[in-house]
Amino acid sequence: MYDKERGLYIAHCANGALSITGKMANRHGLIAGATGTGKTVTLQVMAETFCQAGVPCFMADMKGDLSGISQTGKMSGFIEKRLPEFGIENPVFQNCPVRFYDVFGEQGHPMRATISQMGPQLLSRLLQLNETQDGVLNIVFRIADERGVLLDDLKDLRSMLDWVSKHAKEYTTKYGNISIQTIGAIQRSLLQLENQGADHFFGLPSFDIQDLLAVEGGKGVMSVLAADKLMMQPKLYSTFLLWLLSELYSTLPEVGDLPLPKLVFFFDEAHMLFTDTSKALLDKIEQVIRLIRSKGVGIYFITQSPTDIPENILGQLGNRVQHALRAYTPKDQKAVKTAADTFRANPDFKTDEAIMNLETGEALVSFLDEKGAPSIVERAKILFPLSQIGAVTEGQRLDIIKQSRIYGKYDTPVDRESAFEVLMAEAEKQLAERESQEAASEATEKPAKAEKKKAGMMSKVWKAVLTAVTSTLATILGTYISDKVTGKKTKSSTSSTGRVVKNATSAATRTITKELTRDILGNLTK
Repeated sequence: MYDKERGLYIAHCANGALSITGKMANRHGLIAGATGTGKTVTLQVMAETFCQAGVPCFMADMKGDLSGISQTGKMSGFIEKRLPEFGIENPVFQNCPVRFYDVFGEQGHPMRATISQMGPQLLSRLLQLNETQDGVLNIVFRIADERGVLLDDLKDLRSMLDWVSKHAKEYTTKYGNISIQTIGAIQRSLLQLENQGADHFFGLPSFDIQDLLAVEGGKGVMSVLAADKLMMQPKLYSTFLLWLLSELYSTLPEVGDLPLPKLVFFFDEAHMLFTDTSKALLDKIEQVIRLIRSKGVGIYFITQSPTDIPENILGQLGNRVQHALRAYTPKDQKAVKTAADTFRANPDFKTDEAIMNLETGEALVSFLDEKGAPSIVERAKILFPLSQIGAVTEGQRLDIIKQSRIYGKYDTPVDRESAFEVLMAEAEKQLAERESQEAASEATEKPAKAEKKKAGMMSKVWKAVLTAVTSTLATILGTYISDKVTGKKTKSSTSSTGRVVKNATSAATRTITKELTRDILGNLTK
């Protein structure tokens, strides 16, 4: 809970209240512990404390339990029994203003980003591309920028990939080899992503980061992301949250250390962010986490063990809440030792032994002091939430969604003219031009072909006639010479000459008839 005397009051130990210093809350933090030790309740207590201080929060709700933060809590036997431990007599139960979100648009307002906003680096991680495929994807984004076409959704990216594959030779000299096989592999990865339902995330209207910074009635608005379905796709979950962090980093102005942060971002199941992540992307994550605090944003990772977090990032998490860890194997024992070593030791107990003996709701707590130095670790009990513990009903969720100030802002998808439409129009235009050119060419070539064919036919006819005439003349001349030599003109020679003339004439007639018939039948067939 939050008040002027105690500040951001989170836990209570033998030495009194343990609170997060307001101006150090943007120095990030860690909530760790084995399953069932109370991490979710700790997250809820911290979130509602920031809410009461006017600080909005974003959190992923894995099982629906955090949705109860939207409802007013009530007294229970367990809470009543613990009141003296915290020095509280009459707790004021209250709820927090909440906005429910869902990437799939089923349990909250849709959250979308365009392909261009996601960028090739995060998209490559989401698609699990290798180095070669990642390079080609970067080329495709560059070509899209040069052509001035927008990449909003998956069909835009598929269209752009297809276009680049057809024009690969034009860009080989400038960007290097673009193989059809690599393009095909990326297309298959996109298809798998679409089959998993991730196409709901890409498109318009894209999410406005400013909606995460809302304050209502002096309380920070709690943005609760329904993540039960999203968790089935770890890469999409972690890449989506990383995109949100990147957008915050690139959008918000520098503000330095404020009395209270502008936003607190809870990253549950944080180990997913770092699993199978390239060195280049890890460097970017580290940079974002290191610098985003100057934008007034605090990031709190929730995971089972501190060893889930890379050392360079773990060293930036100044506010720590460590719930119990179990040490059944040598690997578990090493994890406990590592967790203990991250705290500033307390002479009253051994940190590693305490970690293994903590009860549910207990934790080792160390927050940064006014000067930014970590305080001595204390064994403490986490406060109980003032809001409802447990999930809301579907009816309550729906009422909250409809009463939200952003209701209707993201609910209807928008499909503007982007790469798919532009490239489709270009393809149709090119097809129409090609058909027009072919028709014009055919119209020009048809008369020429007809004249050529006609000339060829006449040539054959005249050749046949010439052959017949030549043959006839040769026969007549031969008969004439024979008669002159013998001095006789017999009836048989005269008859022979007539037959030759008749046969030659018949041959010529047949040739002419054949060529004319062939030409007529050919035209009729066409």
